[in-house]
Parts: sequence; structure tokens; C-alpha cells
Amino acid sequence: MSKTLLVMLAAMHVCGCASVRTLDAAKPGAPIVYSGTRLDMYALEGGCCAMDRFGADAPRYPGLDLPASALLDTLLLPLSVLTVLGVGYQASGGL
Repeated sequence: MSKTLLVMLAAMHVCGCASVRTLDAAKPGAPIVYSGTRLDMYALEGGCCAMDRFGADAPRYPGLDLPASALLDTLLLPLSVLTVLGVGYQASGGL
């Protein structure tokens, strides 16, 4: 593993990734597209009420979390756009 990847994983573990926090927030009206990045930016700008706006608390170090959240939000962009457009899917299966 490269050193950059290890540092990124350690940063996500220490800070708590904002994207992961907002994925399961389930707050009506909360932003969906780039939600983790937007939460980090909100915290960096001194936002007071992240729980009310995003349904999740901001990470302790949002500046450190921002690159990882931006990367994860970019990877999840197709799914979040489909969610905003109201496209759902029914999945079943298993053993």
C-alpha cells in the first residue's frame, strides 16, 4: 500500500468521514448530492447547526476530512443523482 493511501485511511478513521455520516442520516430535506463535502465546508465556515441541516454532526477536523469526503462523494455521485431524481431500485437475493 502506498503511503498516501495509508495517510488517507488514517485520516478517515481519526476524523470520521462526513460522507459516511450523512449517508445514513435520513433527515428529510437534507442535501444528498455531495453531502459530506457540503457538511465539511459548512463546518469550516463556522456553521452552528450541522445536525439540524444535515442530520449528522460535523467531523472533528473537517479540513482533514474534506479530501476524503470529496473523493467518496464523487464516487457516489451517480447514485446520489438517481436518488434526487427519485429513481429507486428493488433488490432482493441472498442465500
